[in-house]
Amino acid sequence: MKQRIDLTKGNIAIQLTKVSIPIMMTMFIQMAYNLTDMIWIGSIGSGAVAAIGTAGFFTWISNAMTFMPKVGLEVTVAQSTGKKDFNELKTYMGNGLLIAILISIIYSIVIFVLANPLINFFKLGTDVNNYNPTAAAISYLRIICTGMFFTFLNPCFSAIYNGMGNSKLPFYYNSVGLVINAILDPLLIFGIAGFPKMGVNGAAIATVFAQLVVTVLFIIRMREDFDYVKKLKDFLQFNKHHLLRILKIGVPPAAQSVFFASIAIVIARIVVRWGPIPIAAQKVGTQIESLSWMTAGGFSTALSAFVGQNYGAGEIKRIWKGFVTAMYIMGGMGLIVSLILILFPGPLFKIFIREPEAVKIGTTYLIILGYSQMLMCLEIATGGAFNGLGKSLTPSIIGVSLNLLRIPLALFLSTFMGLNGVWWSISGTSMLKGVALVAWFTYYYKKRYCPKQILSQ
Repeated sequence: MKQRIDLTKGNIAIQLTKVSIPIMMTMFIQMAYNLTDMIWIGSIGSGAVAAIGTAGFFTWISNAMTFMPKVGLEVTVAQSTGKKDFNELKTYMGNGLLIAILISIIYSIVIFVLANPLINFFKLGTDVNNYNPTAAAISYLRIICTGMFFTFLNPCFSAIYNGMGNSKLPFYYNSVGLVINAILDPLLIFGIAGFPKMGVNGAAIATVFAQLVVTVLFIIRMREDFDYVKKLKDFLQFNKHHLLRILKIGVPPAAQSVFFASIAIVIARIVVRWGPIPIAAQKVGTQIESLSWMTAGGFSTALSAFVGQNYGAGEIKRIWKGFVTAMYIMGGMGLIVSLILILFPGPLFKIFIREPEAVKIGTTYLIILGYSQMLMCLEIATGGAFNGLGKSLTPSIIGVSLNLLRIPLALFLSTFMGLNGVWWSISGTSMLKGVALVAWFTYYYKKRYCPKQILSQ
């Protein structure tokens, strides 16, 4: 088990940083997939961006559903590693991957069949250049569905290695996928070097092929690292106890993320009252904002592995010290991102779209989001601490409750603030989640695990 890294000893800040940086970079790679598509598609126009932005809500739901096996695997693998119980580790790995396979097949078939009514729900119409974003979104979404099997498996492969503390390997393999996607995007979108000009469909094909390559790389490596992976009949076998524990840990964050995506769809339906350009502006703004939540997500996963291993090893005091360290680092990072979004929104947005109306809307959106970044980073990282303890339900309850608040807030604030009222409903609830979750973890840890003097150490 040379791929295992012990997180129960050594300098906490250094360990969290060493584990989190490759995870962050892996997440940035996923963001870069989307940004690469956005940069090339943005040159077609805001209608094309609105198309992939709308289809993106359903890929967002698929990514949310991967949390079910992914988070469950991260925690159970980390805790099994901390206990040095490698037979248990094998069973958790097999059951987590089986869950991912089954969900990916079911979800991709459903979305492929229902793509037309799902996209038409948004009533995008046509943009200023008579581009048909509805037709483009349906076609893009159906192509993406053909590769969802790979986009479900790859995060689970990454979760296995992250849980063991080896976060570098997922970064390397996902980097290969990014390079392939970056090369294929312009070739397929614009029909360069003899390739047919396919527009948004080209971006979808590039993404699917890149994810396929990453899956192949992971399978080859896992067959080298784990002998039992070569015997699929023995490895991929349902075990009721292990399967239910993965689901117990993974379902709450998956449900939260699916619910979050569903709320975002409703918010988008509210936004589209101002036309397709605000949808495009929101899509671009969300990609730019992902700088902070991808960073926080990396620390969240690292903290989950850290807490999981230390919990499995019985190192309870070390869990609190790791949490406090992560909060300091994330607070500083979130503050930096806030300043960037508030001070330089225009130049950032113009990287993707230069249409004056879109720039005006997108700039305002980024400024409003800027005020919530620090607390959002703290919220996401704290969720990882809860997950590491196997208590994933708490952050899900807080997340679902306050995300749901966005809908009535958006409707109310938009009556006298217009589109900006929708943006403030998003930013304001993000701030509330950060305060609530950090306070809850502090209270839970203090009450459940230690006397007051431990917190002061």
